[in-house]
Amino acid sequence: MPVTAKICGLSTPSAVTAALEGGASHLGFVFFPGSPRDIAPELAAQLAEPARPRRVQVCAVTVNPDDALIDRLMGTLKPDLIQLHGQESPARAREISRRAGVGLIKVLSVSQATDLAPARDYDGIADYLMFDAKAPAEAGRPGGAGVSFDWTLLAGLKFSRPWFLAGGLDPWNVEDAVRQSGAPLVDVSSGVERGAGLKEPALIMAFLDAVRRI
Repeated sequence: MPVTAKICGLSTPSAVTAALEGGASHLGFVFFPGSPRDIAPELAAQLAEPARPRRVQVCAVTVNPDDALIDRLMGTLKPDLIQLHGQESPARAREISRRAGVGLIKVLSVSQATDLAPARDYDGIADYLMFDAKAPAEAGRPGGAGVSFDWTLLAGLKFSRPWFLAGGLDPWNVEDAVRQSGAPLVDVSSGVERGAGLKEPALIMAFLDAVRRI
């Protein structure tokens, strides 16, 4: 199976166009005030419109979302997937899945092998797992900090759910990251930016071109 990619933290039409033309399988829109990529659900809904006829999956990226945010997202963006990037327990993840009626991506922050153990707790709840680098304490947000972890920690591991590799990926290292980890899907945000939250269409295209060559 070919490796596919999610471009995360989109906020402009030009970035969305680059992601779609480059062949991204998933588009991510961030709803977290602590992120420079945070946008309003209403804007995200407009940006996501071109993805619908292409059957590209639209993802709402959240951090410990309350029910009000879930309801607002479902009433405006109508995402295919909700990404949980906080400390959501398996029980809370199940509640969100039932309330929203769509699939989930559960993110696990990794810095060492023992951080992979919670993956089994979300078996049967999340549609996808995502293994992201644990952000530095000073980052103020759980992801999008441009740091990576030891990709070989994932080598040879089998999960019952499809999974994404995230954290510090860019057009120049994604091939090595996939070969070292065995990741079937990859996620990028800061690695295709010219500044915090400023997506660069040329870098998005370069990243997706690198993924296609794997």
